[in-house]
Amino acid sequence: MPEGVIIKALSGYYYVKPLREGAIASEVTAVTCRGRGVFKNRGITPLVGDRVIYVLTENGEGTVTEILPRISELIRPTVANVSLAVLLFSVREPDMNLNLLDKFLVHIEHSGIETLIVLTKQDLAENDQETTNQVKELYQRIGYEVMVTSSLTGSGSEDLRKRLSGIISVFSGQSGVGKSTLLNRIVPGLLLETGEISLRLGRGRHTTRHVELMDIGEGGFVADTPGFSQLDFLELEVDELSACFREFVPLAEQCKFRGCSHLHEPDCRVIEALEAGNISMSRYEHYKLFYQEMKDKKRRY
Repeated sequence: MPEGVIIKALSGYYYVKPLREGAIASEVTAVTCRGRGVFKNRGITPLVGDRVIYVLTENGEGTVTEILPRISELIRPTVANVSLAVLLFSVREPDMNLNLLDKFLVHIEHSGIETLIVLTKQDLAENDQETTNQVKELYQRIGYEVMVTSSLTGSGSEDLRKRLSGIISVFSGQSGVGKSTLLNRIVPGLLLETGEISLRLGRGRHTTRHVELMDIGEGGFVADTPGFSQLDFLELEVDELSACFREFVPLAEQCKFRGCSHLHEPDCRVIEALEAGNISMSRYEHYKLFYQEMKDKKRRY
């Protein structure tokens, strides 16, 4: 039976791209499939990105009969088998939001997926390279891969396209940072709808309404997902938060108290590193904010 990858799920239909010798056959039209009733009975939902076994029916459509094991699964957006999360944050319009960036990073770290930070709209900050350089250096020092792009000039687009080849990646980030514009630059002819920025609100309109894998060539597929203005921590426990800050992890093992919250305990190596200037104050402040937010949410539920 043929094997394929779900590239879109809409109104009960799954659009499956056939696999050829283990790779997605980009030039082949997706097969429109229904899922087996047994999935619903078992509470199983096929996801975009799933590798599946399917059978063709007489009308040229198909039925998904089996979902193969997943290497990863994102809850929001719901995408399976993602290898790389691409977090896009603009340098200008809207202005850089490190609080939201760190919140995204917490969620991605918790999911165990590799992360690439892409700073967009560099053309709007040509007279102020300092902010871009500071942000890039901060996150590279922590261990994140960072790229700087400009959809207007095309700078960085080719490097990003090469980075995304051969894998399924997911695009997320603050609304209005130019996700669709950047994808249009990477894949000429894609013609994704783009939204203008509201200067009054400082954020863009959501232009993406469902998750879909888009073929960017060379075996690469990107899930363009709805923009988010906020994220919650309902799927994360308070004691898991510090492990989602990469720079805290090696230090936490040396703290005097097991399960140290890194807020007030004596002989806390994280606090010592902060006081020595080895941990960013902005990152630590965001950790404290997230910690309190999670505590408050747990009390309400």
